[in-house]
This record gives sequence, C-alpha cells and structure tokens, in this order.
Amino acid sequence: MAKGLLVTYALWAVGGPAGLHHLYLGRDTHALLWMLTLGGGGLGWLWEFWKLPSFVAQANRPQRQRQSSVGRTPPLSFIRFVAQVTVGIYFGLVALISLSFMANFYIVGLPLAVGLGVLLVAAVGNQTSDFKNTLGAAFLISPIFYGRPIAILPISLAASITAQKHRRYKTSVGSETLSVRLYRLGLAYLAFTGPLAYSTFCNTAATLSYVAETLGSFLSWFSFFPLLGRIIESVFLLPYRIWRLLVGDPGFSNNSFREWEKLYEFVNSFQDEKRQLAYQVLSVSEGATNEEIHRRYRELVKIWHPDHNRHQTEEAQRHFLEIQAAYEALSQPRKPKGSWR
Repeated sequence: MAKGLLVTYALWAVGGPAGLHHLYLGRDTHALLWMLTLGGGGLGWLWEFWKLPSFVAQANRPQRQRQSSVGRTPPLSFIRFVAQVTVGIYFGLVALISLSFMANFYIVGLPLAVGLGVLLVAAVGNQTSDFKNTLGAAFLISPIFYGRPIAILPISLAASITAQKHRRYKTSVGSETLSVRLYRLGLAYLAFTGPLAYSTFCNTAATLSYVAETLGSFLSWFSFFPLLGRIIESVFLLPYRIWRLLVGDPGFSNNSFREWEKLYEFVNSFQDEKRQLAYQVLSVSEGATNEEIHRRYRELVKIWHPDHNRHQTEEAQRHFLEIQAAYEALSQPRKPKGSWR
C-alpha cells in the first residue's frame, strides 16, 4: 500500500518526537530511535521536515529497486557518524546512571549499552552495519578505561568508526504485521527505560546522586576545551532562553535563573564531595601538588592491583576501582564556583 506524503506530515506534526511517522513508513528502527531520544532532542524532528518527501519515496520504492542496492557500500555520511557517537554517549550515560551497580559493569554493561546505541543509528533507514564487529570494538576499548566514566567517549568513537567501516545496505525481508512490529518496539523500549525507571522509583536518592555525578563528569570532559564547554553549558540554559524569547516576561528571568543556578550548585556540590572523598582515598592533603597525587596513586595501585592480591581478589578490586576514581577526580581541573554565569 502506497504511503501518502500528507499523512506523513500530519503524523510528523502530531507525534513526530515519538516516531509515529516513521512507524507509518515502516522505518521501525528510526521510530525506536525517536522514541528513546524524543526526536533527537527535538532538533532531529525539526530537521527532518525537509527529508520527509525522500522518506516517503523510499517507502514507496518497488521491492526490485531495493534489492538492486544490496551488495553495494552506502556513501559515507558525516551526519550519521556524529549521530552514532552522540547516541552511543547517550546510551552510555543512561547505563551509567541506572546499571553502574552491576558487577563488571565497565567490562560488560557499558560497552554493550554504547555499542547498541551506535548500532541503532547505523540501522536507520535502508542501511545497517555489522553487529559483531561493532560490539567487538566497544568491548576491546572498554578495559583500557576500566572504572572511568570517560570510557563512554572512546568506546562510542571506536564503535562508530567500526560501524561506518562495515556499513552496508539492508537485505529485504518479508512484511510483518503491525502487531508484531509494535511488540518488538515495546520490548526494546522497555529494555531501555525499565532499569532507569526502577532506579528512579526504587532508589531515588542514589539515582539523583548518580545523575549529578554523571552530569558533573560529563561537563568535566570539556574542561580542557573552554569554548566547547561554554557551548555545552549554554545547552542547559536553553530552556530558559527559549521561554524568555516566547513569553518575554522579565519577571520570569530572575526566578528561572535561580532554578538553573540551583541545578549547577547541586552538581557542583557532588563534585566537591567527590574531591574531598578522593583526597581521603589517596591519603593526601587538600593542598597536595599534582606530582604528590600522582606519586601516591602509583604507590596505591601497586599495593592494591588485583594481580598482586589473588588471595583477596574482591577487596583488591574494590580498592583498585576507588583509587582509579579518586585519581581521575583529582586530575580534573577545578572549576571556580559561579564561572558558568
């Protein structure tokens, strides 16, 4: 049955961020991506306004023409690559918030989450990539940054590069009923949101702590790139600016600014506590130099490395991860309070 352009635009306007128009066109992977990211944060939903005619044409293309593309390599897309890296980081951050309590999370859970995010973007439209190679690259990179939240970034980059290298067109499959497609999408959506919802409702205090710590770690990635850091910070102030642009209420600005200031104070408070705890873990004073911190870190790593403590592996691994996290926290340059203004 041919797909209509007007119906597609209507579904895009009504339920675009939830991927209704992609579900109508048979682009289930794209629909799932939009469901999990709310239309790519709204930006992807707005951007594809101009892409809908090509989506409809692709959906109405005869089966014979689709088969002719199989075996050829799709052209390299920089936009798809950036989207793969971004969604991979997003999936990793969600996993870090909701699943970091798992044993061997940084070896299994984190690379799996990041790799699946990259593969989800790789499978959008008529393209896909190699499942084993993409996940393999994610699992190979993860031990290098074991125990560090910053591992999300190199894992996502490695998986995205591998996915681009092994990109190909999808082979045609038989049509499925709408109920089967909705069932699969529902299972995938629950697999993504279930752990996060459980952590939020059953362990709210710990989840808030994880969110603040993860957000602080994410912002600290850009401490060496001041311009990029300011861009990221401006994203957090974007709702306030949009509201002021639309409403134009001067009285709203002060209250809104205080609310966003509370958010940053909340994140910074966790970062300050994290640094205090890091000093205690490494047994150094707050005024310790970088050389002293590095020397103490090397000493403790030699003492508590799991390979040197096979008689108490679990305790050694716990201390080793604490030392790694403490050293990483103290290695980040401290941002002056209120500098985000």
